[in-house]
Amino acid sequence: MSKSNDQFPDGFLWGGATAANQLEGAYLEGGKGMNLADVMPGGKVRLKVISTPGFNFEIDKEKYTYPNHDGIDFYHRYKEDIALFAEMGFKAYRMSIAWSRIFPNGDELEPNEEGLAFYDRVFDECLKYNIEPVVTISHYEMPLYLIKEYGGWRSREVITFFERYATTLFNRYKTKVKYWLTFNEINGAVFHPIFGLGFSPATEDVRLQESFQGLHHQFVASSLAVKACHEIIPGSQIGCMLIYAPVYAIDCNPANVLYAFQEEQLFNYICGDVQVRGEYPAFSKRFFKENGINIKMEDEDLKIIKQYPVDFISFSYYMSRTEKKEKTAEEKAAGNIFSGVKNPFLQASDWGWEIDPVGLRLALNQLYDRYRVPLFVVENGLGAYDKIEEDGRINDDYRIDYLREHIKAMGESIEDGVELMGYTSWGCIDLVSASTGEMSKRYGYIYVDKNDDGSGTLERKKKKSFYWYQNVIATNGQEL
Repeated sequence: MSKSNDQFPDGFLWGGATAANQLEGAYLEGGKGMNLADVMPGGKVRLKVISTPGFNFEIDKEKYTYPNHDGIDFYHRYKEDIALFAEMGFKAYRMSIAWSRIFPNGDELEPNEEGLAFYDRVFDECLKYNIEPVVTISHYEMPLYLIKEYGGWRSREVITFFERYATTLFNRYKTKVKYWLTFNEINGAVFHPIFGLGFSPATEDVRLQESFQGLHHQFVASSLAVKACHEIIPGSQIGCMLIYAPVYAIDCNPANVLYAFQEEQLFNYICGDVQVRGEYPAFSKRFFKENGINIKMEDEDLKIIKQYPVDFISFSYYMSRTEKKEKTAEEKAAGNIFSGVKNPFLQASDWGWEIDPVGLRLALNQLYDRYRVPLFVVENGLGAYDKIEEDGRINDDYRIDYLREHIKAMGESIEDGVELMGYTSWGCIDLVSASTGEMSKRYGYIYVDKNDDGSGTLERKKKKSFYWYQNVIATNGQEL
């Protein structure tokens, strides 16, 4: 066991993170409407299927399985799971609310009381153990009706529906939830609009135009949510949520360095600049012009965006990205939504995601230097195959090693001067993978007995990492 310096501040929000659509299950219970995740098939074909132009957003059980329908049954087992989080010592639990549990179609005038009551119970259970809920308002589960009838975030009308939804949450949970996030990994839409924006472009030619138009609608919606949150819940904090990856050039060839720099600007900073600085960055003007992107705006849009920036930046960090201007298919690396070329200096996970804890220190420094607002690492973790030993133990030392090095990197960034609010590692309990719909891609400190084919007892078991993380929290990161 290694020691670190006393780097993490008092009140640091240690915890874990999940998403409603990946663990709740009960997809037709409690008055919930259908959402995007309900029609996403399981298995490694998931991303290809849902990103194919013409995807009809229908369930086809003859061809596919749908693991999100059952998740890990958190809907019925939340008390058991939150008790386990409390046993680890969680200070915070980052979770999301399923939009279609509150507004089943998304465009109703009145919310579904049964859905609201469910989250009341979840928050009450968290607060019983002094666990601070950190709530994502929209996390890859847009109501299916808004996708089919309105075209997802292509439609400006969705701003009104989201504002009504967010305001409903703030009014209902104003005494229970202090920390809010607007849109999960909002910049991921640059690569795959299907998850965050709720549509799959008909052709590659229109992808950028439609994606940035949809993002603009989300920027306005996010700012209106910030306004409402501050008005309804005094002392609340509401942040944006990015997927962040430092982009390295494969070598010192200036052409590759420039390409990596431009990719980093496009992916990492456009959304952050709009939501934190309150304006589109200077480089976006040329990018939009060269790519034929013409964003339709209403007169007050830029004023609203400027007037209501977020309070902090939360982000996911799983890997860095290495780039070169001209690359072949053989050079490509696997990745979380994005992919660059293979970095010869990095090892990779079972799913090909490169492991780079130094990249997290870079990410924290880059974000803090650019924005000077508090940061919050709300996703980070290792998806791996776990094995139950003959004695019933799950010795996931590889996960402990991964998390230890990333927590060390966070500590170094605090020494560098970064203001870091907390750390909620991803998938603190095993859940359905977002990118592949697999249960075998496990992230948790808690093992859930469920397999890719849907079989299993759903029994919860503590892994070795459970006890390790328990001690990390108890020592405020001093013992790693």
